[in-house]
Amino acid sequence: MSRHTLRETAMTCLYQHFLLNGDIKSIVFENAGNEIDPFLYTVTIDALKHKDFYIKKINNVLNEEWTFDRLGCVEKAILLMATAELDFETATKAIVIDEAVTLSKKYCDEETYKLINGGLDRL
Repeated sequence: MSRHTLRETAMTCLYQHFLLNGDIKSIVFENAGNEIDPFLYTVTIDALKHKDFYIKKINNVLNEEWTFDRLGCVEKAILLMATAELDFETATKAIVIDEAVTLSKKYCDEETYKLINGGLDRL
């Protein structure tokens, strides 16, 4: 799978986790099969291991009117995944932001990409 496809799968898995409060490992196995790509593992399972740290970082860059908890499940998934990618340095910041913006344009409201882009740029 391409990195873009893996990111889309990761976003779907994290979305399901946030929406249903399900076990992330089970969700990833259901979506990706028995052999999980190390990149997919990092941006899903590892991201949730450090979730509190990442949420704090995200909250620090959102404007005063927004917090991570107020965001929709898809937005949470994209921001958490991208923040983990930036932390684990799986790609350059420009690539991570571009991929996150692309996902937000495909799956979120029309203007959401601005929040995603601005927040990740400030991390």
